[in-house]
Amino acid sequence: MTRRLLWGLIVLLLVTNLTTIAVWTFDRSDDSDSDGSFSVNLNKKEPVASVAGEDISYDKWTNKLEERYGKQVLKDMVDRELVLNLAEEHDLELNDKLIERELSLLLTMGGILTKEQIEKNRETWEEDVRYRLFLEELLTRGISVGDNQIEEYYNNYKDQYEFIESIQLSHILVDDRQTAERIVTELEDGASFNSLAKEYSVDEDSRNDGGYLGYFTSSSSFLSADYYDKAMDMSEHTYSDPFLTGNGVAIIYLHQLLPSISFSYDELKNHIRREIALEEIKTTISADPLWNELDVDWVYE
Repeated sequence: MTRRLLWGLIVLLLVTNLTTIAVWTFDRSDDSDSDGSFSVNLNKKEPVASVAGEDISYDKWTNKLEERYGKQVLKDMVDRELVLNLAEEHDLELNDKLIERELSLLLTMGGILTKEQIEKNRETWEEDVRYRLFLEELLTRGISVGDNQIEEYYNNYKDQYEFIESIQLSHILVDDRQTAERIVTELEDGASFNSLAKEYSVDEDSRNDGGYLGYFTSSSSFLSADYYDKAMDMSEHTYSDPFLTGNGVAIIYLHQLLPSISFSYDELKNHIRREIALEEIKTTISADPLWNELDVDWVYE
């Protein structure tokens, strides 16, 4: 993974958190008593907290949110609208495989997610990735990069753009097949894999985490080849039959299988051009230089 991509992913996650706060900060025009934009049920006329008999009102709380986060959150929202409008105006296109690669990398940086959480996160992350790549494309439009530079960069770093097939696993490891069969029966009756791992697994390293092991590739030295081979015959969000390993009898759970993604030179050419051009921009990457290209009005002027 290139250093620029790593920082891009970190910034993406931070921006996602700031955008989430936007729901709190700006959806306050409704005159109704309740506010359904929060993750909890709120009544605007009732205190949101009380400490030693001293109430913290809804308005005091949201005013503090606006004071602390309002300008930055609104600027982020304006930046996004601005960049998307300019991208459409200039007929900019992105390589969907590059976006999918970044989504896969983001998934490997997290833990266990439900199908619903994965779908929701992917939608949010894709919007963020598209925004960042469009922004970089717009900022580097006037910077010329020679084909020789691009080819040299590709030859030096092409392996870093590959995404290797990865599996996300949990397991339950026990000493004998009889115990393993009992666990399978409980799974069939609706018990959660996580709770059974905490109850039965003899693997001290993963038991308290519900048997969670993480993401692995076929070349990982931290995962038994038996586990990987078994997972290749499974569907996502399913558990295996018990099987014998060098440490006992195992049952594995396949959370996700992320397929490999590779690129040809032509598929990466413009992306590499953009990365080289970005190195010539000495200031922090932001949408600020683009604000004069469209008519922008906002309350903080």
